[in-house]
Amino acid sequence: MRITPKISIPDDELHVSFVRSSGPGGQNVNKVATACQLRFNIATTESLPAGVKERLVRQGGRKVTGDGVLIIDARRYRTQQRNHFDALERLKTMIAKAAVAPKKRRPTKPTKASKQRRLDSKQRRGKIKKLRGGVGEE
Repeated sequence: MRITPKISIPDDELHVSFVRSSGPGGQNVNKVATACQLRFNIATTESLPAGVKERLVRQGGRKVTGDGVLIIDARRYRTQQRNHFDALERLKTMIAKAAVAPKKRRPTKPTKASKQRRLDSKQRRGKIKKLRGGVGEE
């Protein structure tokens, strides 16, 4: 499965199983295993660089087990094929998003004019508050 020009995942690293879906649907839900459960072991895969693995684990959140296995449950549709395709697409988008390295933040200093504007607004605010003094206080 190709994700980006540099990243592709072999099919043998993806483990797919079908389980019974929950929720409404009557007899169809009770007897047909249409929900797709896709498992991808992030920890042992050789297909992803280390940085992408770290970002994918962080991005996966509760979908990643303690062993580093990403579990995607797809039960949106009524058929196995559509749920399987949906699970693969969700995995592709997660990996593609993790493959984009965040830009490094360059610290900047506030300009002299912005500092002056801040101080001016503070002085204005202070004057307004000073004028709130009570009338005829003794």
